[in-house]
Amino acid sequence: MSKTRKMLSDWNAPYIQSIVKITETQSKVTLATWVLDYAEQILVPMFRKYYPDDMRPQNAISAARKWLAGEIKFPLAKAAILQCHGAAREAEENPGAQAAARAIGQSASTIHAAGHCMGLPLYGALAIAYDTLGTDAPWDKLEECAGDECGRMLDALNAIAVENEPNPVKINWKC
Repeated sequence: MSKTRKMLSDWNAPYIQSIVKITETQSKVTLATWVLDYAEQILVPMFRKYYPDDMRPQNAISAARKWLAGEIKFPLAKAAILQCHGAAREAEENPGAQAAARAIGQSASTIHAAGHCMGLPLYGALAIAYDTLGTDAPWDKLEECAGDECGRMLDALNAIAVENEPNPVKINWKC
């Protein structure tokens, strides 16, 4: 078996750029809401399928939501997010679950820096592809499946996007 990739790496892929284009028109709160909702609905159940007793990804999402609501200070949210990243490191034997945990951690990190929202498609779409097709599937098939998932992610973002958002994020993409 060849070494699995950790994330989608073609920044210029149409399915990535279509998401980038919309993210640049939205506020950090909208972006955080989008990635947290998607990660919680799609990626947390996938991760829990393999690690049913590991609550760290769900805890990161919950902490990010509490920070957005003003219920906790950022250091508490950050601690939960870092624990989620730890769950990803510990899931090395399962590339799909590991990518899901990375996507969840990056999604929760969107509360700190809006650009982290791209962790959802870059890690999360590949997590879904690995879970759907297996890690031994040819890369072109994995990328096609991930591209389809990015389309669903884009649909979810468009569903909550604020038209003429008065405070869009300013992200310097250093890719």
